[in-house]
Parts: sequence; structure tokens; C-alpha cells
Amino acid sequence: SKLAALFEHPLYNIPIPEVTEKDKLFIVNPLEKFSLCSSESDEWISSSKAETLLPTGKTAYDTYPTWLKFHVGINRYELYPRRDPLLPTLLQDLATQRIVSSVQKSGGTQLKLIMTFPNYGQALFKPMKQTRDQETPIDFFYFSDFERHNAEIAAFHLDRILDFRRIPPVSGRLVNITKEIRDITTDKKLAKTFFISPAGNVCFYGECSYYCSTEHALCGKPDRLEGSMAALLPDKTLAKRRSWRSPWRRSYHKSKKAEWELNPNYCARVRETPPYDRGHRLLDLIDMTILDFLMGNMDRHHYETFEKFGNDTFLLHLDNGRGFGTHSRDEPSILAPLQQCCSIKKSTYLRLQLLATQPYRLSDLLREALATDPLAPVLAEPHLQALDRRLGKVLAAVGHCLAR
Repeated sequence: SKLAALFEHPLYNIPIPEVTEKDKLFIVNPLEKFSLCSSESDEWISSSKAETLLPTGKTAYDTYPTWLKFHVGINRYELYPRRDPLLPTLLQDLATQRIVSSVQKSGGTQLKLIMTFPNYGQALFKPMKQTRDQETPIDFFYFSDFERHNAEIAAFHLDRILDFRRIPPVSGRLVNITKEIRDITTDKKLAKTFFISPAGNVCFYGECSYYCSTEHALCGKPDRLEGSMAALLPDKTLAKRRSWRSPWRRSYHKSKKAEWELNPNYCARVRETPPYDRGHRLLDLIDMTILDFLMGNMDRHHYETFEKFGNDTFLLHLDNGRGFGTHSRDEPSILAPLQQCCSIKKSTYLRLQLLATQPYRLSDLLREALATDPLAPVLAEPHLQALDRRLGKVLAAVGHCLAR
């Protein structure tokens, strides 16, 4: 396994600083327990509702469902650890756990559902909109592109291979529209949008600002639909997040250009503006830029951080559905922050160099990681090959900066 060898490499074993209590997202009550409702049920309840006896040698933490352990493990430095024993179980839960509720997520331009499991875990479901081999038409603006379920899955694994670990875990899943959405939804607006197509397939379209109409309906075969299931982050009432507008945000206008596209010295101004004037925020943003360039994602207008950690923490790389839309062309403007600032973390640069070598070739690593997903193959082969070409361009950009 090239992936196992990669995670053994010294560059993937650089220790994070010691995590103190104030560096944890949650301070947990060590006595709070969870238990199964009954031996026949897979529904969990907290010990505030039932007295439970723990098996010898077990702690209350051992009784937590996997999603809760994931939330409890978040700290100032990482969303989840490199060698996270929870990850395989969490991905399996997302792919297989019984769905007890499906409701539409409010906001956004495209249909997304919040799905709930018996253990109170929740996932964000993005349904399949186009096939693996469909490229985004060359005349499409980035803001009118579809979101792709397989891009969300691939982005999670790529983010982990780059050792950023800033995307919540995502798994593919084949969902039964009838049993797992229509029959159990309590969302009246969503329920009104189901119909049977002329081909006899179950379809629905939901309510949203752009792509929610019969022309953009999502249809099963006859009621089976692919989608991505992303583990939800802790509720914002428990862990507030701050949304930041990206300084390199695009204009989202058909003819206007953003200031960074017109001013070659734009980075000098960013460097004087909080929070980019101190700490590693700008370098973290450049990490995100590199991830986006490798995926071909032009739609990064905002990013988020956990409010508790202030400015000294990682950026959350959320909403990656517009990545992996094209493999036959690259978008150099995504790399503007790297090219204009000529800055990159040394650890990121060394890992990128490693991923360009034969034993750790980036395309091979992502292919191996995606092979375990329930919807494999997740990406068409040309997308994997494009990664190696784009990685070469990132390294060339750094080389150009070093030469200057």
C-alpha cells in the first residue's frame, strides 16, 4: 500500500503542539455515558435518561457513538488526527447506518439534505447531478456549474493525502429515494416535490434558489440514487464558527474582474490586513489555494474557522462540490495567492515534492484511497492523471518564486 507507506513517512509524522484543555473544542464530562436503548434497538440515549453500568475497564467515552467521538476530538490544530482509529468506522457509519430522518438543508443554490441516524449522528447528503465522465462545458461560468457528489468524496481523501485534514469525513452512498427520503421526511416543502417520471423513475427537486425545478429534478433508477454523505460538524449553537470572506474571492459577475485580478501587488495589501498580518493565516489560505488548484475548484468565496480558537487555528475546507469538473484544462488563476505572495509553508512544500516522486505519486495515492469507497470508481481516470500535471505546475510556481 502506497498510502500506508506515505503515512509512515517522516513528513507525515511531524508532531503537533501539545493539546491543552483550552485547545480542545469541547471539554467533556467524563461521567456522561451513552447506551443502547435496548438489546434489539440501535437507538442511543444519554445517561441522563438511563442509568447504565459500564463493563470493567471501560470509560464513559467508550460508550459514545463514533460521530460524537469525532466531535470531541476536534482541537485547535486539526479536525481529526493522522492515525485516527475512528475514521474507518465513521466512514462505514455514513455509508451503512439506517436513515431515520431526511429533511432539506436551507440556503444554498442547489438541493442538499440533512440525514439523521438512530444514534443522533447527522450527515449532509449531496445527490448525484452528473456522471463521472461529464466535463463542465467550456462556456460555463464557475458560478453556474453543478455541484458534484463525487468531488466531495475525492476532496476529503485528497485533503487527507496532503496532510491538511481540514475536510470532515465523506463517504459515498447509494440511497433509496422512496424508503430513505420520501417515506420518512417530515419536510412538507420537500414532500410536495416528489413525482414519477415518464420513464417510471422516482424523482424529486426540493426548494432552493436556482436548481430546484422539474427540469433539474433528481431521479433514481428506479429509486436508487448515488450521493455523498459528509459527517456534519458540531451544531453552531455548541461550537460557533466564523465565516471569512476570501481576499481572493472572484467577482461572481459575468464581466467584472476582482481587484486581485487587476493589481499584481495585491498581496502587499492583504499582508497589512488582519488577520493576515500575523500568524499563519495567510499560509493556511495558500494551503487551501493549492488544494483548490489540484481539484480545479474556482468557487472558494468564503472559508470558516471555529470561533473558540480565535485567529490561531486551521481553516475549514468546506463545500468542495465544484471541484473535479474538468480534467482537460487547468485554471492558473486559482494559484494567484501563491504566485502573488510567493509564500508557502515549508512542510507543505516538502510534502508536495514528495508527492511528485514515483513511490508516492499523487494520482496513485488518491486512486488507492478512493478504491475503498462504496461508489468506487469515484473519479474518472483522466481526473487522477490531471492531478500529477497540476502538482507539477504548483511546484513550478514555487520554483519561480525561489528564482525571484
